[in-house]
Amino acid sequence: MNNWVVKSRPNPGAVLRLFCFPYAGGGTQIFRTWPNRLPTSVEVCLVELPGRGVRLREPLFTRLPPLVEAIAQNLEEHLDRPFAFFGHSMGALLSFEIARYFRRHNIQQPAHLFVSGRGAPHIPSDEPPMHGLPEPEFVVELRRLNGTPGEVLEHEELMRLMLPILRADFTVCETYLYEPESPLHCPVTAFGGLEDESVDADRLNAWREQTASTFSVHLFPGGHFFLHTIQPLLLQILSQGLNRLLGRSAGRAY
Repeated sequence: MNNWVVKSRPNPGAVLRLFCFPYAGGGTQIFRTWPNRLPTSVEVCLVELPGRGVRLREPLFTRLPPLVEAIAQNLEEHLDRPFAFFGHSMGALLSFEIARYFRRHNIQQPAHLFVSGRGAPHIPSDEPPMHGLPEPEFVVELRRLNGTPGEVLEHEELMRLMLPILRADFTVCETYLYEPESPLHCPVTAFGGLEDESVDADRLNAWREQTASTFSVHLFPGGHFFLHTIQPLLLQILSQGLNRLLGRSAGRAY
């Protein structure tokens, strides 16, 4: 059984698959309502990482290359029709590197890459690393980022579960080393929050250098986790992009 991919609403007749990659510490629940709000010809496939959901007891990854390889190998069986990637923050980095892994291994490429809440990978972060901080300081930084609900931060048992996952995910991101390669051939769309202090418009626009195809950027009200606060607007724009892909995919044999 492949437990890397969750289909909360299987759609065998779908024309296109959308693989969704979570942010640090996140699981498939981030995208639980998406299948009901995206085009009916799209099958939403949620990538479940070790350490969360039914995979709670599985070992966590702390480096990006082996995580990318593991995800890529487990996605292959789902690539029998056109597909696109959506990833937020850490998920954007994962989706980008998986697309590059597919290209290096002559595997079908995504029809579109939707990256959200993450600056272009070739631009180094100017945020100080936090994965090695002692627990009290680590929790303070989590509060500052405003991505972990306050009720979770105050819940001792939940935090015992969440802290190792969050620390591992931040380690994955903060130890990432960008390796130059030629731009991807698929279009790239970047999404960002107007109040996101860590990912400004310049960092989002720099994604343009990672594609030899078309590029667009959309900025929304909100901070780093705008995908929750303005979800209807984000899904409206995402649906428009997916509908364009559906039009191009119609009648194509896979």
